[in-house]
Amino acid sequence: MRAYSIGMFPMSDSADDPELFWVEPEIRGIIPLDGFHVSSSLSKAIRKRPFDIRFDTAFDQVVDKCAEAAPDRPSTWINQTIRELYGALHRLGHAHSVEAWEGEELVGGLYGVSLGSAFFGESMFSRRTNASKICLVYLVERLRERGFTLLDTQFTTEHLKTFGAVDIPKEEYGVLLDRAMESETVRF
Repeated sequence: MRAYSIGMFPMSDSADDPELFWVEPEIRGIIPLDGFHVSSSLSKAIRKRPFDIRFDTAFDQVVDKCAEAAPDRPSTWINQTIRELYGALHRLGHAHSVEAWEGEELVGGLYGVSLGSAFFGESMFSRRTNASKICLVYLVERLRERGFTLLDTQFTTEHLKTFGAVDIPKEEYGVLLDRAMESETVRF
């Protein structure tokens, strides 16, 4: 938790590597909560309610699914150590999941860490069209409702940029992070 509070996060080289290393990027990805964008096609898909969206009902399953190989991601950085650490953070109330369910099948989701008024997104997965995107929309709605001030994506991707993700310099990120750490802790 201390590492998150000062702008660092853990990673591993691969799922088979038991070691962790700490990352503190010079350029950081965030999604400004007031600049979050949902395309009209995704809005239309959400209105059809294709999934049952749940929070924190299958945290370990979400992490496991994020760690699985997929056609667009043949390998992962999520090793057993990371699984155990985030599971412990979840049990302490600091790590959370947003889940897309199709009946009794978990078909999409994301997880991350909350601290102060910041949410640090870690990973997401999708086994159905739009599942992880819809989870992200629900995450942002919850963060806005509860008074969060920072949504950290660590890095930006073309996928996240469609939602309004931007790259900011480490110094600017530090200012936003300090504000989020100084504010009253927000319940996820």
